[in-house]
Amino acid sequence: MLSHESHETHETHALTYDDVKAATGRVGGRVRPVTLAQAGQRLWFALEFLQHSGSFKARGALNFTAARTQSCAVPDAGIAIASGGNAGLACAWAAREHGVPATVFVPEAAPAVKVAALRALGADVRQVGSEYAEAAQACAAYVAESGALASHAYDHPLIAAGAGTLLEEIHAARPSVTSVVVAVGGGGLFAGVATAAAEHGVRVVAVEPEHCRALNAGLAAGRPVDVPVRSVAADSLGARRASAHAVRLAARPHVRSVLVPDEAIVAARRALWRDHRVAVEHGAATALAALRCGAYAPDPDEEVCVVLCGANTDPADLAV
Repeated sequence: MLSHESHETHETHALTYDDVKAATGRVGGRVRPVTLAQAGQRLWFALEFLQHSGSFKARGALNFTAARTQSCAVPDAGIAIASGGNAGLACAWAAREHGVPATVFVPEAAPAVKVAALRALGADVRQVGSEYAEAAQACAAYVAESGALASHAYDHPLIAAGAGTLLEEIHAARPSVTSVVVAVGGGGLFAGVATAAAEHGVRVVAVEPEHCRALNAGLAAGRPVDVPVRSVAADSLGARRASAHAVRLAARPHVRSVLVPDEAIVAARRALWRDHRVAVEHGAATALAALRCGAYAPDPDEEVCVVLCGANTDPADLAV
């Protein structure tokens, strides 16, 4: 397990709404605007799995790459990132959009569908270790040796601010939405969404698997802490530690942190396919699981939007 000393942070300043607005300017017209689908009375799905590279991660990756390219900060070795899969896909896509190389470190157990997609995007894929933290250590060593620009799956203001553009689009499309439900891994999506949501008076429900609870544990401790990682959704939500940005935001009055069991995640994923013919990965189904299992019960006057954040999955196990 990573120690406090060995955990590399990319935080440079407190994330602000101005960062999200700046990201909106960089990614506007280059990412796919989110589609909202009505899923029930006062319930909406944000179909962010339709995004480039198959997840919300494209927003942060494009914001990071665009900002660094504009400042001429991308070396010949290109960009390197460690990822459970989705952040790597987004990084590879954004790098290709800007004509720079991408080297992506993923765990050996990364889903084959994600590894194949990474290679199709032109990334140099390196599979290392059994979980994200080990891939991150290998990536850090590669950056030190090659001089590549280090990106991050979630712990960087530019990454989080890019993710926050999703909330801006949800609010613009449906101003009546009062609560947004998001799955949380390391906290990049949550941090960006919560920053923008505070500006618009929107509640954020942060949902994690019971055994991948980096944000929830950090909130309880009052600081980022390392946690064990063991969940069916670990390939996308399996960060050992949440970002400092995310932990600070989780303590804000407009945020609620909840946990769901793996059984509820699996059931929510199957229900999305059965009832809506939507095939998403377990990490995306985690957000909906909170509503289905009662971990979060909206008040009658709430209008809720559940973010379905990614669909880089093999749907073969959904056949009925």
